[in-house]
Amino acid sequence: MRRGMTSAAAVIHVVDDDAPFRKAIARLLQASGYQVALYESGERLLERAPGAEPGCILLDLRMRGLSGLELQQRLAQSGHTLPIVFLTGHGDIPASVQAIKAGAEDFLSKPVAKRPLLDAVTRALARDERAREQHERLGALRALVATLTPRESEVLALVVRGKLNKQIAYELGASERTVKAHRHSIMLKLHAQSVAELVLIAERVGILAPPGVS
Repeated sequence: MRRGMTSAAAVIHVVDDDAPFRKAIARLLQASGYQVALYESGERLLERAPGAEPGCILLDLRMRGLSGLELQQRLAQSGHTLPIVFLTGHGDIPASVQAIKAGAEDFLSKPVAKRPLLDAVTRALARDERAREQHERLGALRALVATLTPRESEVLALVVRGKLNKQIAYELGASERTVKAHRHSIMLKLHAQSVAELVLIAERVGILAPPGVS
């Protein structure tokens, strides 16, 4: 199996209280080029929480102690965002709907064949990679916004809300010429070519709510 950079560095976390199943899944994944971490319970995963490396979680729905859905909830509450693929011999429609609504990548019934499993892992890793790229882009935007002076930040907040230079000058007690200078500096610092781009940046960093969000 050909692996990309993400696959080569990815760790697949397998959480299942069935030891033979864990070992079988580990062999399959390792033979396909993945690194694997095994956990016999949800509690053990929480004790040895996944690090910052790319990956995903293969999670049994019904286990002793924390159930798969309970672990999914605990991970979300603690800020862990690795995609989850549920594996279960007890799958039912309500459980799968609940899991998917809570953000699960996929829901596969045991016994699962090699190809559907590897396809689900591939999709989960692709989702993880997209999320990491979005996080990096957001961090870069926030770093740019942090370079603005306090007054430039005030001007930006008004510009993206559709205020004209005259209105901004009146509201801030400044001259239109000063406001224009601030706008020019903001455009340069944020590498923006238009007000529309400033609006998009403001939405992404939380200065302005996206359309339809009150």
